[in-house]
Order: sequence, then C-alpha cells, then structure tokens
Amino acid sequence: MTIRLGTRGSRLALVQSERIAGRLRAAGHEVQLVRIVTEGDVRPIDMSPGEGVFVAAIARALLAEEIDIAVHSAKDVPLEEDPGLAIAAYPERADPRDALITRRGGASLQSLARGAIVGTDSPRRAGFVLAARPDLKVIPLHGNVETRVRRLDEGAADALVLAAAGIDRLRLAARIDERFEPGVVAPAPGQGALAVQVRLSDARIVELVSALDDPDIRLAVEAEREVLRATGGTCRAPVGALASVSGDEFVLLAGGVNSDGTGKLVERVTGARNEAAELARRIGRRLLAEVALR
Repeated sequence: MTIRLGTRGSRLALVQSERIAGRLRAAGHEVQLVRIVTEGDVRPIDMSPGEGVFVAAIARALLAEEIDIAVHSAKDVPLEEDPGLAIAAYPERADPRDALITRRGGASLQSLARGAIVGTDSPRRAGFVLAARPDLKVIPLHGNVETRVRRLDEGAADALVLAAAGIDRLRLAARIDERFEPGVVAPAPGQGALAVQVRLSDARIVELVSALDDPDIRLAVEAEREVLRATGGTCRAPVGALASVSGDEFVLLAGGVNSDGTGKLVERVTGARNEAAELARRIGRRLLAEVALR
C-alpha cells in the first residue's frame, strides 16, 4: 500500500512533508506526495489569511479519502477539528521563535531606524513588535516565506518578522538578523512543530503514524493551544505561548498584546507535567482578563 500524503505546494510545505515522508519510508512504507491547493494559496497576495485557510482543503481531501495523511504546520491547525480527524503525531519541532530579517543584514529590532517599515502577516507579531518599538511602522506583508523575502529585497519594507523555523527549513538561516526571545515576541502556539493529521476511521494509518509522535512535543503544543483556547482566540489572535518539558517539569511562557502594541502582558509559570493543561487554561484566562486582545 502506498501512503498518499497531502500537502500544500509551496517549497516550505514540500520540505516539511518530505521530512515526514522520509521517516515513513525509513520505516518501510511507500509514500506519494499529493499537492493540494488551499484557500490560503489562491487569496490575493495582500489579503490577510483567515482561520484554517492553509488546512481546510487538505482536511477535506483527507475526509474524502483522496489522501491518507496530511502534514501541516501545527500553528495553522484550527483549534476545532472535524470529529473524524485527529493529529496522530507531532514528530518534530524546529526553532519556535520569530525572527527579524532586513535587506542589509546585521540589524536588531532595537537598531532599526526610527519609523522603519516592518512587514508581517500576523497581528500577534505586529503587536509585540510595536510594544517593543512603538515608533516603527508595521504593514501587512503576506505570501509564502520566499515571496516575502523577495518583496523585502525589492523595497516593500525595511524589515520582516516571520517564523524562524520556516527560514531554517528553507536553508535561509544566514538571512536572519535576530531571533527574538519569547518574552519580546511570544511565538504562536505550536510554531515550529509539524502536525500529521489522519482519519480516525483508518486504524492502520493511525497506528503507523502514531509511532512518529514525540510525547514531549505533543504535551508542549497541546498546552500552548490550550492557552489560545482559554482566550477564545484563533490562530490569528495576538496571543503567543511557548512550553517546554524536561522529565516531570513543565514550563510555560504565554503572552498577549493588542495588535497596536498596547496592553502587553507576558507571564511564565512552572509546574509538574500532569498540571500542564490546567496551568495553560489558567494563564490563558488571565490574558483574556487583563489584555483587551483587539
């Protein structure tokens, strides 16, 4: 049996999907990549992406049994999944932080010129950047990673803020000027992690994909997503969270900010592994109560 793996057609999506395909092939399975065009791929280049636009079409293909598994960036997966689908594995995670890229290089958020134009596709990134540097001008700049870097080099902005993981996976790490500490720009929940989605009705696929799951990554990503759920937000909300697990110790940093840079709140909690979900809900409710999250 050949496993049909559904993926977006961008170079980053293909790189990520090939990483999972390689692990399945190493376990003795045949894998075929099936490219699927999502709503996010065909939107006008400067239209802000909505909830689940990079996931929905692939999830529909999975439900229709046109593919057997799907590989997503975990941060793009909506909080509410179809009841017939599940994330069977969070097999790996790259650098979860956000990063700054400039045309000339060698810069930092603090060294950017007053009034410099910063492009981003995220209200969360915009809010945290403006909280640190309210004098900057943040503009919407969408498209895949390579498109945004090209538009930067063409002069559409002075700097970009985007996920370090995507830059690293595209082997563009040399373009990164600064990787932001999570307390400065709190990462999107699940950022840097890959999520492998399956049909619950396909027991064989569920079993073989589950073998790829990393329990520590799963615990961290699910806790981060629980923070977002507790705020009532979506993957477009100006809420960030980053968890880590070491043995029985669980550490969670979470932050919220208004997209205009006001009201920033970042908190860090620690506890036992089995307290992860409750700590995440508690900190999420605190963000909701104390930050307007416009």
